[in-house]
Amino acid sequence: MSITRHDTKARMSRAVIHNGVAWLCGQVAGPEARHGDITAQTESMLARVDALLAEIGSDREHLLSATIYLKDGQDVAAMNAVWDAWVPEGHAPARTCVCAPLPADELKVEITVTALVPGSS
Repeated sequence: MSITRHDTKARMSRAVIHNGVAWLCGQVAGPEARHGDITAQTESMLARVDALLAEIGSDREHLLSATIYLKDGQDVAAMNAVWDAWVPEGHAPARTCVCAPLPADELKVEITVTALVPGSS
């Protein structure tokens, strides 16, 4: 039973894969969108999820679960509008959305996802 750690630093790995399942570290908006509104931050964050999934050999059609952290509950509808357009029809993962403090004042949203990595088990 092998564990593969992707882009490991002292504090965390960007992804950990075991038995064909990947756990991605929390993703937030990139620097270009950090001071944007919830729509810009959600779009940037999900683009980063796409990029990390591609790096490990997966994609959004293989999502198993997602936990979304919002700084402000008032942003749910705007975040959901971006999310709904991003998730492929028929491939919605199990999902939780909660309000929580985020690691930087300018951040409005963060996500962690678990995904299948085809062919890696």
